[in-house]
Amino acid sequence: MDPINNPYMPYPVQIDQVTIENEERDLKTFKLVFLDPEHEKAFDYIPGQFAELSVLGKGECPIGIASSPTEEGYLLFTVKKTGVVTGELHNLTEGRVIGVRGPLGKSYPLDRMKGKNVVIVGGGFAFTTLRALTTYMINDGNRNDYGEITIIYGARSPGELLYKDELKEWEARDDLKTIITVDKGDTDWKGREGFVPTVLEEVAPSSKDALMVVCGPPIMIKFTLPVIETLGFAPGDTILSLEMRMKCGIGKCGRCNIGSKYVCKDGPVFTLEELNALPAEY
Repeated sequence: MDPINNPYMPYPVQIDQVTIENEERDLKTFKLVFLDPEHEKAFDYIPGQFAELSVLGKGECPIGIASSPTEEGYLLFTVKKTGVVTGELHNLTEGRVIGVRGPLGKSYPLDRMKGKNVVIVGGGFAFTTLRALTTYMINDGNRNDYGEITIIYGARSPGELLYKDELKEWEARDDLKTIITVDKGDTDWKGREGFVPTVLEEVAPSSKDALMVVCGPPIMIKFTLPVIETLGFAPGDTILSLEMRMKCGIGKCGRCNIGSKYVCKDGPVFTLEELNALPAEY
């Protein structure tokens, strides 16, 4: 059966390029190209969504889409080596064929962001879908739709920062305010040091006509939320992307539910207002 008409079947894609992102070599970005142009056309996604990557005989795993739909002809996924499927993905080389099932989940609210200032706060390897969102908004055809864009992104160390070349390009733009921080720098690091919540408090972006978008490890989110409240961002204007124990991606297996909601189907993007109405399981 054609995967276009079957949500359980993946599209075959070829690994076009593999980029090692960090010093630990446990984060790799895979550039994937569709084998069938019709499948590429059917994979119509928006920043914030995810997909299931599958390796024959090993299984599948949910990964946020790191590319933007403005980047035509390929998909990007940054994968951390954590288990059987991700470990097998890390062993694969360029030219190998894997599966992509999706796009899945709820995206960032791009229409609601139009005409607004946008503050993006990310930590660690959860910056993937935030990279997609930023790339989309700063695209020549989209940049005028949005007001001031501020990015605050942090990692444990300089070697753990993702997309280092792109970060340098973003820092050089005059229509984008990019603040990069690390928990602790090395001897070569000349940039800012400090935890993301602390840096957000120091930068203190205005909440007027603005939305806050946050994605990061749970501990970062925990200490960032009080800062966001202090800055005056309302729960309805605070947008979070959650990573839970997702498996099937279509709300059937029940592994990612928070109360009555499924992260894979009703999320992974939620407003803080939505989350405050749910059990505190995230």
